[in-house]
Amino acid sequence: MMAITGACLVLFVTFHVLMNSVALFWPAAYNMVCEFLGANWYALAASAGLAFLFILHIVYALWLTVQNRNARGNDRYAVTAHTPGVEWSSKNMLVLGIVVLAFLAVHMVQFWAKMQLQELISHDLDALPMVGEAPASPALGTLFLQLAFEQWWTPVVYIIGFVALWFHMNHGFWSMFQTCGWNNTTWLPRLKTIACWWTSVVVLLFIAQAITFTVQAHSKFFLTDNALQAQYAEFWSDKAEGLIEEFQAETAALDQTDMEAQITFFAEKGQSYADRAEAIAKYAETQAPDVKTPQLSQLSQFASFVSSQAKRAESMKQTQTPENNQ
Repeated sequence: MMAITGACLVLFVTFHVLMNSVALFWPAAYNMVCEFLGANWYALAASAGLAFLFILHIVYALWLTVQNRNARGNDRYAVTAHTPGVEWSSKNMLVLGIVVLAFLAVHMVQFWAKMQLQELISHDLDALPMVGEAPASPALGTLFLQLAFEQWWTPVVYIIGFVALWFHMNHGFWSMFQTCGWNNTTWLPRLKTIACWWTSVVVLLFIAQAITFTVQAHSKFFLTDNALQAQYAEFWSDKAEGLIEEFQAETAALDQTDMEAQITFFAEKGQSYADRAEAIAKYAETQAPDVKTPQLSQLSQFASFVSSQAKRAESMKQTQTPENNQ
């Protein structure tokens, strides 16, 4: 069981480092990957499957540890010299696994909880995490790289986690083949060499990514790159277009001959539409100051028009109130 779950997790770690490498070389393409791996059924199924594998791996590891301790009895308290041929990592797999698990918890709080989980909870702007004084769409992963790696402690925690992952995965990689019967004197040394190279490449890539993302976050690269700003502007353009369409649908449903209904609508909802439009314009200016789209350019005019109509409607209602009371 440890070999099967371990093999699946090794494949996942390899996939994850390759996905992160997209952000390393093509940040805009990384956002496309994040959008593809959002709250879709296949991504959710994969996340549930990975969670199950992690839990199974941890539970089985704890069970094996308890079994080994019970089998050793009082001998586990005896102080012995280092056993020849037994690697340090093999005797500390549980501790290394706990360190990796702690690092994974931090990573999930910084990314998964604010991206895929957030998509499941709410798409409202007020519910989204703030990055650069503006809400961040779960599909724009580079904004969450900015949010995570602008913290000084993030690369420290990540590198500690990566070092623990190297020891844990290096031993687990060849150990799972040994469990399957590949433990002869010819193949075992080869598998250990492959494990060392494979794990080293993966972990070194992870460390390089953490360092690069930290440098980019502190230089505000994720907030100033033109290609990324174009993606941020597209997100806010969609929000602007959706708001205007919502307003047009509500006003179209009003009886155009009923002046009282129109006044009531603008008095009660007009300023809310204007405020939302101004907020979207402000957020777009914050995250994409160098990109202007037709939808965003139209937004300021829309906000001014609706706000003036709301004030006019409110004034008319106040004027009508004394007459109605009489």
